[in-house]
Amino acid sequence: MFDQSENLKLNIRKHVEAKTTTWKCEVCDIIFHQYEHLKQHMMIHAGGNPYKCEVCDKMFNQSEVLKRHMRIHTGEKTFKCKVCDKMFSRMYNFKRHTGIHTGEKPWKCEVCDKMFNQIEYLNQHMRVHTGEKTFKCEVCDKLFNHNGTLKEHMKIHTGEKPWKCEVCDKMFNQIGYLKRHMRIHTGDSPYKCEVCDKMFNGSTALKKHIMIHTGEKPFKCEVCDKMFRCTDHLKRHTRIHTGEKPYKCEVCDKIFNQSQHLKQHMSIHTGETLFKCKVCDKLFHQNGTLKEHMKIHTGEKPWKCEVCHKMFAKAGTLNRHMRIHTGEKPWKCEVCDKMFSRSGYLKQHMSIHTGEKMFKCEVCDTMFRHSGNLKSHKRTHTGEKPFKCEVCDKMFSHSGHLKLHKIIHTGEKPWKCEVCDKMFSHSGHLKLHKIIHTGEKPWKCKVCDKRFNQPGHLKQHMRIHTRGNP
Repeated sequence: MFDQSENLKLNIRKHVEAKTTTWKCEVCDIIFHQYEHLKQHMMIHAGGNPYKCEVCDKMFNQSEVLKRHMRIHTGEKTFKCKVCDKMFSRMYNFKRHTGIHTGEKPWKCEVCDKMFNQIEYLNQHMRVHTGEKTFKCEVCDKLFNHNGTLKEHMKIHTGEKPWKCEVCDKMFNQIGYLKRHMRIHTGDSPYKCEVCDKMFNGSTALKKHIMIHTGEKPFKCEVCDKMFRCTDHLKRHTRIHTGEKPYKCEVCDKIFNQSQHLKQHMSIHTGETLFKCKVCDKLFHQNGTLKEHMKIHTGEKPWKCEVCHKMFAKAGTLNRHMRIHTGEKPWKCEVCDKMFSRSGYLKQHMSIHTGEKMFKCEVCDTMFRHSGNLKSHKRTHTGEKPFKCEVCDKMFSHSGHLKLHKIIHTGEKPWKCEVCDKMFSHSGHLKLHKIIHTGEKPWKCKVCDKRFNQPGHLKQHMRIHTRGNP
């Protein structure tokens, strides 16, 4: 605290640089162009707030500041921009806004030559170079280089959300979040990618998108060295290594490693289905999921593999595909240490150890470990064969059977023996062939214990024992 008569004098210093007189606060280093403004500012440090708002009880050190504050409650906006008609409640905000139209940036950083339209922005920017973080959170000790950033941070601890959307009543702890949210209702997407013309409703979203074109991935996992475009992706990824699942369902206690997964899960309990596909009437819990689904109907595949040029409808599908080329397998089985390229494959694998079979056929009660296996099995009962060969019109109940069949028409032999270079049309044929090189004989005659390296050889041998038997 300061004595308002003596200490104010001691903590005020006059600066004269380039014929410009400025006044600097010795407590927090804020610079003022008028001595009166500095004196008013010093009352913040002196603790003098004699003016009280009758609506919310907030205290102020100047009557003028209280008047400006009252416009928040009254909604009064007296300052109008002549260019875009936007209204402002404060002259300061109005002047700052007009710089958007004029493009004027008179304040220059002497370190990196970056220009600013306000001296406050320059002062804040300088802390990037100095690394100075003078504002400390009293709750968690986190340091900040701006007082405003600290104030916004404090709302995490207080839970305060003073900014309300007038359309859907959703509350926000920062006005910037509210402004971005409002673009959902207005459809406003003011940020454009200069490469592909895609529009975004936030500058941060655009910056992240640009990295798709540049290939930039500045954030590195310290465990496996994988690189990421943004810190959010890195944080989510590290939970693979830590096993952390911080998001818990309050209904059934199931835990998740991503908030998005929890939101999707909650729709199971609420039954909420808001977004409907106009083509096939399929319902989705999220608009983003619907957008991805629509690419099935449009055939749009905007994501390209830079290695083999294969196109994909979803970025996530491309990311999974890339593991074919990189050989990356980030998911590990804690029982047998086997590695997998997808979390779904690991989940399926785990059922081998647990013996769990969650999916039941309603016709014959046969249990399956995977939903895909159950779907395929059901076609045994229905006789459905949805997969058609475009060459000979033969129908198949499984897509895998169709793929194998197509090789008859193409003559393709994609599986190669690494020992003798012989090519095979089916992976099963290659496996049988490899036994020739290994000398393995896994097929045993139950009558005389003789062993064979091919099942066909065992069948031929069995005729010796069955000869003469009807």
